[in-house]
Amino acid sequence: MTFREELKTLTQLREAQRGKWDNIDPESAARMRVQNRFRTGLDIARYTAAIMREDMAAYDADTANYTQSLGCWHGFIGQQKLISIKKHFGNTKRRYLYLSGWMVAALRSEFGPLPDQSMHEKTSVASLIEELYTFLRQADTWELNHLFRAREEAKEAGDSAKVDDLTNQIDNHETHIVPIIADIDAGFGNAEATYLLAKKMIEAGACCIQLENQVSDEKQCGHQDGKVTVPHEDFIAKINAVRYAFLELGVDDGVIVARTDSLGAGLTQKIAVTNEPGDLGDQYNSFLDGEEISSASDIDNGDVVIKQNGKLVKVKRLASGLYQFKPGTGEDRVVLDCITSLQNGADLLWIETEKPHVGQIAGMVNRIREAVPSAKLVYNNSPSFNWTLNFRQQVFDAWEAEGKDVSAYERADLMNARYDDTELGQLADEWTRNFQRDAAREAGIFHHLITLPTYHTAALSTDNLAKGYFGDEGMLAYVAGVQRREIREGIATVRHQDMAGSNIGDDHKEFFHGDAALKAGGKDNTMNQFG
Repeated sequence: MTFREELKTLTQLREAQRGKWDNIDPESAARMRVQNRFRTGLDIARYTAAIMREDMAAYDADTANYTQSLGCWHGFIGQQKLISIKKHFGNTKRRYLYLSGWMVAALRSEFGPLPDQSMHEKTSVASLIEELYTFLRQADTWELNHLFRAREEAKEAGDSAKVDDLTNQIDNHETHIVPIIADIDAGFGNAEATYLLAKKMIEAGACCIQLENQVSDEKQCGHQDGKVTVPHEDFIAKINAVRYAFLELGVDDGVIVARTDSLGAGLTQKIAVTNEPGDLGDQYNSFLDGEEISSASDIDNGDVVIKQNGKLVKVKRLASGLYQFKPGTGEDRVVLDCITSLQNGADLLWIETEKPHVGQIAGMVNRIREAVPSAKLVYNNSPSFNWTLNFRQQVFDAWEAEGKDVSAYERADLMNARYDDTELGQLADEWTRNFQRDAAREAGIFHHLITLPTYHTAALSTDNLAKGYFGDEGMLAYVAGVQRREIREGIATVRHQDMAGSNIGDDHKEFFHGDAALKAGGKDNTMNQFG
């Protein structure tokens, strides 16, 4: 409801109390309602799921309508991203947040920094979703509070035109609430455990859950070695579990992202159940590496034998008890994984790759689209890639294939700073700049995200401040490098008391206490130095 509608409703409600609520100002109460539009996490999940579905349809109509997000590990970081997006672009259209399991493990676990192996407390994922939306809702309250204060000033000045204009701005306010793509890793256990955690995440506000096809107790970061995948029937059960969680909670259009790590995973923990040649289990097992045998005498103690393409094969099992896939089968397994996931309830795909290469991704997606034409991806623009080196090598290889002289460049050393201002270095930067647009158009990528950006920006900015502050610059390192830039660039946090809600609290004090309110924002508040 708009502010005007809320004001009318609450005025009628106060009048119905026959004088008992005369101390309650309907305008103040209406203002508080408008500043707290979303009451529960489920309200948020339903609202943002609809946004994602609209954006997916818009992308299907025109691949220029791809979406983006940045990963975050704290509510304040997510809040500031959305405030910045609104400040620079005027709206939040097609811009989301990503919740990275890697960053939860590295930065939010009570055990201390952990690798991305699902060893952190699984409830910390849902807690971070709730925290992110708490901060985004506060951003709404903060922004609207400034509009309401301006409206009060215009009202006191008798400027009815400005009052109407500000009321319209309030009624048409765009929320900071956006979809969060939330990483549930491999589900933190069996399908029941996945369902229970998915419910917690959805209740916290998640409209989109990303699930990977690794074994929960062997889970590895997507860009590390030793990844172990599960048979499709196990993964489908977890997709079903997440869908049931969405349906139980009334988020009927919740989005499931099915991630496959098969491109870099050479191992499996289980041999799939198969009932007849060519079924899904048989297809999974067809990728297992092994040795053809002709008699029982070829079988040693502890060997496992399966029927593969009509022949008896002794599958290769490691000392860990894990089974090995045939080398070079990664892309074929990715394609099968993706088709199977989309045909069994997933909405979007995530293919974890070892490099950002449009041609490689497009090659797999085109094969997937032969079976599922609407297939589209969420893609990790990962900081685990050396983007500079990768794109310089891609340019080098393209030039070499064209017959262009590349003798001035050493391919293995292209990260060297001496190549920064060269023709190759500049073209590689241009390819990097266009990567998301090109991949959206040519490789079916609906959503581009960076998993760990603020992990790196926090480290970089802290290093710069520490170097100056503890060195010769002293206080100037903070003043010139941080505060002055905040002022010049219009960063709202320069007035950190206001950003943390001081003015909101003052207004509430006035609502509750009237003229007796003891407020913090008077003439002696040093935040006044910032205007």
